[in-house]
Amino acid sequence: MLPYPSIDPILFSIGPLHIRWYGLMYVIGFLAAYQLVLHQAIKLQWQQMVEHLDNLHLTLIVGIIIGGRLGYVLFYNLPYYLAHPGEILAIWTGGMSFHGGCLGGIAAGLFYCHRTRLDFWKAADLFTVTVPVGLFLGRIGNFINGELFGRTTHLPWGMVFPEGGPFPRHPSQLYEALLEGVVLLCVLWSVKERPWRSGSTGWPHGSMLALFLVLYGFFRFTVEFVREPDPQVGLIGSLLSMGQMLSLVMIGVGIILWLYRRSTVTTAKHS
Repeated sequence: MLPYPSIDPILFSIGPLHIRWYGLMYVIGFLAAYQLVLHQAIKLQWQQMVEHLDNLHLTLIVGIIIGGRLGYVLFYNLPYYLAHPGEILAIWTGGMSFHGGCLGGIAAGLFYCHRTRLDFWKAADLFTVTVPVGLFLGRIGNFINGELFGRTTHLPWGMVFPEGGPFPRHPSQLYEALLEGVVLLCVLWSVKERPWRSGSTGWPHGSMLALFLVLYGFFRFTVEFVREPDPQVGLIGSLLSMGQMLSLVMIGVGIILWLYRRSTVTTAKHS
């Protein structure tokens, strides 16, 4: 058994204002995404993206936060929030859904690109490959908070979490940080330029989004087998968690999107 490194979730305080590690991870993730998208846009000489980046990035942040919160409310704790509607906006108390945030980010991107005539699929390629950075940081924040821990285990790297009872548990936050963060970033970053190539080696724009949906969904679905289900939801049908159900939907959408983009581009080439 490994000792859980008890870290104060509050980084520092200024009077009544508490700066938390988890919130800092969000800020660093958003800043990193901005810089990485800017780097790609400049390298690809996409000046239109450089000009729109500030406003688009802010729109995406708003969409992710709203979608993440509403996703948690709808998917994970709807009866509670129907009884306490005033707490829906209290995001500082915790409760964000990645699947909801992903949907909110996509919706915000579609809205902004439609309004400004910016190519959504090209923009999605640039932004999607940066998402694993934020995922990695977010899972580290979950680990510091001692939340979203795994199920009990006898493996030598099991940890006793402060809120997880007396038995060792899987540090599932670290599994997700590795798979959804490091591994997913390596895969996406290694193929990120394929949509910008011409000829047989090129992929249609939007492929990065489709690939992300499939791979994230697969990694999340797998890790959920050792992650403790949310107590207010439990296992659906005594088999799958809510996260797994949503991840299956995500995988399906990713496959459909991949096929749709390939068929669209193929039709355009032959028309």
